[in-house]
Amino acid sequence: MSGSGTFSPARTLAVCLVLCVVLAVALAAGLSVGAAPVRPWTLLSGALSGDEAMRAREILLGLRLPRLLLAAIVGAALSAGGVAYQAVLRNPLADPFILGVSGGAALGAILSSALGLEAGAGEGALGLARPVLAFAGAVAAILALFAVARGSRRRLSETSVLLTGAIINAFLSAVILFVITVADYTRFQRVFFWLVGSIEPPPLAPLATTGLLVAAGLAALVLLSGRMNVLSLGDDEARALGIDPHAVRRNTILAASLVTAAAVSMSGLIGFVGLMVPHAARTILGPDHRSLLPASALAGAAFLVAADSVARSLLAPVEMPVGIITALCGGPFFLYLFNRRGGLFTASGGR
Repeated sequence: MSGSGTFSPARTLAVCLVLCVVLAVALAAGLSVGAAPVRPWTLLSGALSGDEAMRAREILLGLRLPRLLLAAIVGAALSAGGVAYQAVLRNPLADPFILGVSGGAALGAILSSALGLEAGAGEGALGLARPVLAFAGAVAAILALFAVARGSRRRLSETSVLLTGAIINAFLSAVILFVITVADYTRFQRVFFWLVGSIEPPPLAPLATTGLLVAAGLAALVLLSGRMNVLSLGDDEARALGIDPHAVRRNTILAASLVTAAAVSMSGLIGFVGLMVPHAARTILGPDHRSLLPASALAGAAFLVAADSVARSLLAPVEMPVGIITALCGGPFFLYLFNRRGGLFTASGGR
């Protein structure tokens, strides 16, 4: 990944405004699709009354809108996390799902449920046990990735990162399935759908908690975005410019792990959003993280809202997990990027 390039605040603002419009359109379209034949304009026009109006209001505002807002929050978090991990690892194939960070967060969330830490919080409470344990799992996973992929060498390579991420994912998946089987096998099917990646209508309090955690992590990443540009030049160049690369890397990992954990604790394992969206945004705005981060967050929100709308309507009244849609899009995209960079054994070496 190259340096910062030319940063244009006006161009960044224009792109972000366009993406805000795209997100608004995606949210409006998402409110209009679903198994029930309820549309926003029928409620706004006053065509419905009595029980019909109450039922339409419950579907639109009680089910679809919270689900769409959660999809937007999760999409923004995963996309921003992908940008951050790509900057830290200097690896364009990095993604929270591919690296195993999402798997670590999922294990933490599952442990929170298995240990009964959420039982006293209630359905609508602002419980923090789940996102906190998910955050701990995400940080543990990325630290394990660094330790194993680096090995005895002082530098990471693309090949070692990808292979280590695959191994960590496989290991964490086995541990998660073991925990589910031991804790409560009757919940296996429900948790399985969550592991594939599923957006469900959340209560208001957990939705607000997730939004606040993601907003805090995104704010930290935006503040670090200028230093990410310097980090992409190399550690020696960063030190020459008076920046501590280890501190930048540590803080970026913590912020990226926070947004990833908050998203995964609510939606499960939704893959490839943090890979596809940053690359699409990079083709428009270039590699400067000061513009790439906010644009990727907005684009990721719009993308996952659209993907969830497709998942809800494609086989209606049956709803498929949104992780299936993102995997169908992201798998071929990953193979394209991977082959373009020369494959497994010819990928660039030390970073």
